[in-house]
Amino acid sequence: TGVHYPSDVLVGASLGVAAGFVVRRLARDAQEARVVPGDERTAAGAPALPDGAGLTVVVNNGSGTAAEGLDVLRTRLPAAEVIECEGPELPATLAKAASRATVLGICGGDGTVNAAATAALEAGVPLAVFPGGTLNHFAMDLGLAGAEATCEAVAQGQAVRVGVGRFSPGPGGESGYFLNNFSIGAYPELLGHRLRWAPRIGGGPAAVLAAWRVLRSQRPVRLRLAGRPRSVWLLFAGNGTYHGTGPTPRRRDSLGEGLLDLRLVHGGGRPGPRLLAAAFTGPLSRSPVHVATRLRSLRIGDIPAGTPLAYDGEYAEAPAALVLDQLPDALTVYRPR
Repeated sequence: TGVHYPSDVLVGASLGVAAGFVVRRLARDAQEARVVPGDERTAAGAPALPDGAGLTVVVNNGSGTAAEGLDVLRTRLPAAEVIECEGPELPATLAKAASRATVLGICGGDGTVNAAATAALEAGVPLAVFPGGTLNHFAMDLGLAGAEATCEAVAQGQAVRVGVGRFSPGPGGESGYFLNNFSIGAYPELLGHRLRWAPRIGGGPAAVLAAWRVLRSQRPVRLRLAGRPRSVWLLFAGNGTYHGTGPTPRRRDSLGEGLLDLRLVHGGGRPGPRLLAAAFTGPLSRSPVHVATRLRSLRIGDIPAGTPLAYDGEYAEAPAALVLDQLPDALTVYRPR
């Protein structure tokens, strides 16, 4: 209104502080609830490395909390080889490390862990994940609370086998993998805008501006799913079933399920109301705007040129056609019992 009495400022500040404490408490409780091991199958024969000899750990210095995990690693597993790198050199460094290591370790966030999982799959070696990112969705859902838990599992040879999502563009194309989720539609558009603007204005403002841009100008994506034409605001495929609706953080109870969690938000109307309605209808329910099911594979065709896709927080341009599937028990990952 343009009027700023001291009481207005005081009451507004009090409301803001109270809301901050409530959100922080909810976020902390939700995060603690996520760190619970699932029923993934035990991996037989995972090597025990009491002092870390045979373990090569690649550390992404650009990740949010990598330095904390690195300190724990050097104390608990002093014989482990540690390689620090950042940016474009990461994939090549991981491939080289995986080719000579008994166990490949990675310290970073979800995008970094995705790159390490790809290298471990191609080399056929187990993976040790030392959470070092801002969110660490994969580590949380696997039951890894931090670097201490991973060090314990590596020292004792305790590991499980987890499923890995894959998207394949067809003959001659190079497949990609996802440990968390894959999407086409509103989220990749939002991610692309945020990545482009964040270096100039910061991550938070970039996310807000990207959301405004997507909700204002996004159009449904027309493609063909399992041979049938569809118009969607969002196609989401999770590596395992996600649970939780509304403001509750989504989580997975198991990474050994062997199924994709597929969700579609149908085209039509405006993206904002459709996406909000889908968020509150539940993970495996049906509604006029939202369909969710579980399956092993899905063929996607007639993808318009220039359509972006996202996987584990990474951003790329989608090919004209691709197949989504799940590779059960494909990756051995260390986790304490």
